[in-house]
Amino acid sequence: MSRIYLSYDPEQRLLLPPDIREWLPEGHLALFISDVVDELDLSAIVRVYESGDGRGRPPYHPLMMVKLLVYGYCIGRVSSRKIEKASYEDVAFRVLACNQHPDHDSIAEFRKRHLQELAGLFVQVLRLCERAGLMKLGHVAIDGSKFRANASKHKAMSYERMCEKEQQLTAEVARLLGEAQAADEAEDKQHGKRHRGDELPAELARRESRLRKIREAKAALEEEARQRAAVAAAEAEAKIEARKKVAEETGKKVRGRPPQVVNVAEAKPDPRAQRNFTDPESRIMKDSATGSFEQSYNAQIAVDGTAQIIVAASLTQAANDKQQLVPVLEEVKNNVGRLPEKVTADAGYFSTTAVTNEALSTIDLYVTPDSGKKTEQVDESSRQEPAAAEVAKAVTEQMREKLKTSEGRDVYKQRKMIVEPVFGQVKEVRGFRRFSFRGLRKNEAEWQLVCLTHNLLKLFRGRLCGQPA
Repeated sequence: MSRIYLSYDPEQRLLLPPDIREWLPEGHLALFISDVVDELDLSAIVRVYESGDGRGRPPYHPLMMVKLLVYGYCIGRVSSRKIEKASYEDVAFRVLACNQHPDHDSIAEFRKRHLQELAGLFVQVLRLCERAGLMKLGHVAIDGSKFRANASKHKAMSYERMCEKEQQLTAEVARLLGEAQAADEAEDKQHGKRHRGDELPAELARRESRLRKIREAKAALEEEARQRAAVAAAEAEAKIEARKKVAEETGKKVRGRPPQVVNVAEAKPDPRAQRNFTDPESRIMKDSATGSFEQSYNAQIAVDGTAQIIVAASLTQAANDKQQLVPVLEEVKNNVGRLPEKVTADAGYFSTTAVTNEALSTIDLYVTPDSGKKTEQVDESSRQEPAAAEVAKAVTEQMREKLKTSEGRDVYKQRKMIVEPVFGQVKEVRGFRRFSFRGLRKNEAEWQLVCLTHNLLKLFRGRLCGQPA
């Protein structure tokens, strides 16, 4: 007796239009993303298309493109070519695209054109998380991690090497121009004056292009050196005035060597200062996990302790985190409207200037001055005036004593559990380790897009489980 099976006929055409959402199981992430994006305010993107004259081929619907990109970033598929391929092969992408197949050029152009608007959705998603009870701002932990730039470190050159290469290329260009002139004169004698002969030899064009790039990078480094010198000169002059004021008030000469005011016009870059030709705004940074040096950006996040929701995300060119505590917390206030009750951060964020900043006076700070490494700690007070040095020592000791208490230890040890797994989820689970764009502003926008999709995943799992994800 033959077995009776359910009907299976690959050539049977559908008799009625299907509801493609039924192709996915109830509660699927793609359906959740679709519903959430439907609720977001995309007017900043939509108005770009509505302001046109209506001529030409109609564009893909912005709502669909946003859903494809957001879902792609959620699952670690950020390449426009992979998203195009998935619109044919992956059911979730096919559902979000309503059986349309936008080409990779359209996807890439849409992301590039609306990157800042996509990043602006971060705050909208943050408000959804707050309404869902996934963030309380009771305890926020801050950390940074290096992400590779869309550039190779081998495309960077030091200022010293630029000067050498500029001289070398200038001589080569002069030699090639001389050879070209001699060849032109010889051809004129042979063929007459009407022969064009004005095409640049490929070798000469390549060298002139390299020379132009080197000169541009060299000029940029010199301008940065002058700007740093101007800041240093202003600080030195302010310190000199402060010393004079103290001397006048006390009638005694202030101890210590007076600050030296640098000559801004004569400021030169450090010979080791480097600039990358592919992405000049990226910097060589050491990856603490691998110990290797890569062309990178330093990504900053502030994470709420309730459900690991990212409440602030930014990007910096600074290799260390020393100056980032105040800006990150100000970003938290801009995004949420208030500051956290408690904040923890590692030794990379500690400076007496930061922890005593008036803007953070309402926050219970737990920022250790000590990295815990065996290498000798640099005493911040050793570079300050005597009066300021005493204050710095007092602030540092006060923070050390605070962290030695049982409450201080209990609060600070939560830092690793709150913030560090977030970078692990972004890098290891979703595979995002390198930016797609070039330039600080564009990559900061992409970083916010990465972080808003992290928050969407937390919101999805929180609603699915009925508790914080």
